[in-house]
Amino acid sequence: MGEFFPDVILFAGTPFEMNRIMIIRIVVLLAIVIIFSIGTYRMKLVPGRFQGLIEILLGYPRRVGEELLGEKDGKKFLPLLTTIFFLVLGMNITGIVPGMNIAGTSVIGLPIVLAVISYVTFIGAGLKKHPGTFIKNSLVPPGVPLPLAPLIAIIEFFSTFVLRPVTLTLRLTMNMVVGHLLLVLFFTATSFFFGLLGNGNPLGLLGAGTLLFGFAFSVFEILVAILQAYVFTLLTAVYTQLALAEEH
Repeated sequence: MGEFFPDVILFAGTPFEMNRIMIIRIVVLLAIVIIFSIGTYRMKLVPGRFQGLIEILLGYPRRVGEELLGEKDGKKFLPLLTTIFFLVLGMNITGIVPGMNIAGTSVIGLPIVLAVISYVTFIGAGLKKHPGTFIKNSLVPPGVPLPLAPLIAIIEFFSTFVLRPVTLTLRLTMNMVVGHLLLVLFFTATSFFFGLLGNGNPLGLLGAGTLLFGFAFSVFEILVAILQAYVFTLLTAVYTQLALAEEH
């Protein structure tokens, strides 16, 4: 667990002090900027392999936005959805990158920031489009019987204005924390069993199994990293679509 709270490496004692996880986050951010800057520089009508790959990657958040928000609103919120998708994906994938071995989203600070951005986006979108009715209809949907209105308002308040950012934060953080712990468990066990094997203990053969599980779970972690990036982006789009819905 100490890996989630590493020692300060740079600028100790200042507001800008940085540990290993902060450095990983900055590296990921720079990598994303560089990759997409190169991939979108002087784009051609007939794309090459790298430009084609970039266009395929950019198609994922674009489809999410247009399918849920429509063409007009999808384009409006596309920069945000694209940023969230690739930032979460990049930060997640460092959990299996040799030399990094921990996800930038495995410490709750970054997921909180992303959840707040998502929260402000859908609340702001709803207030801008339905300034007079958004809050009221979010708490008490049209058609609710008057005697049930107070109970429904309490439930909807916690569901819409409290649980959404909380679940966005915890879902992402916990998946990355659990994934890291499992990988540490498998590969630490492998090291332990191979040590026994080196001492002539036949129980050391179990290390082959834990090593296999470790590699298999590394592949699974790639899928989890992609899935969590997609889910975070999808839910941001869903919440925004609900805020923009005409019922408000």
